[in-house]
Amino acid sequence: MSILARFKDIMASNINALLDKAENPEKMIDQYLRNLNRDLGKVKAETASVMAEEQRSKRLLDECIADAEKMERYAIKALEAGNEDDARKFLERKTEIASKQAGLQSAYDLAASNATQMRQMHDKLMNDIKELESRRSMLKAKWSVAKTQERMNKIGASVTDTNNTASAFGRMEDKINRALDEANAVAELNAAPKDDLKDLAAKYDTQVGVEDELAALKEKLKNR
Repeated sequence: MSILARFKDIMASNINALLDKAENPEKMIDQYLRNLNRDLGKVKAETASVMAEEQRSKRLLDECIADAEKMERYAIKALEAGNEDDARKFLERKTEIASKQAGLQSAYDLAASNATQMRQMHDKLMNDIKELESRRSMLKAKWSVAKTQERMNKIGASVTDTNNTASAFGRMEDKINRALDEANAVAELNAAPKDDLKDLAAKYDTQVGVEDELAALKEKLKNR
């Protein structure tokens, strides 16, 4: 009966609390039910043994009752035949059988009670296993969703890291642009001051040269 005592503890426990302690709840669920089904075979064997004992006790009791009834019938026939001594002997044997019958009745009552309890516990265990198997599907589905969510969280973290990296590149680009602008400004400040008058004189110098060249060409044409 130690097996049944352990089952009572198992059924009273919180399977979800047990699974919380497991590194891989999905594997633990399968192992948990494999253990229950393995022990269920032992319970079936024990139940069958108790039921067989009930049947044996019932058979012995029935045989005893039948023997007592038979002795009574013989006693009646002996009296009808006028053989009182024979009737007395049959009744004495009936008394002996009746004393055995009380013990056999007690043994049968106990065996029948044990068989009833074993069948009830066996049936309850069967139902509990079916319920746990149904819960296993639900728990496995939840575990799968949890693992998927975990993977999505990791992907989301990677995307966040990528966004942070892109933002960092943007900040570096802004810094480089500012540095370039500052360098250009410094170069411009370091350049020699611009002489507008000199540029204007160069303009007219160019125009005078053209006029001289034009006059020279006219002179060439006259000399032809």
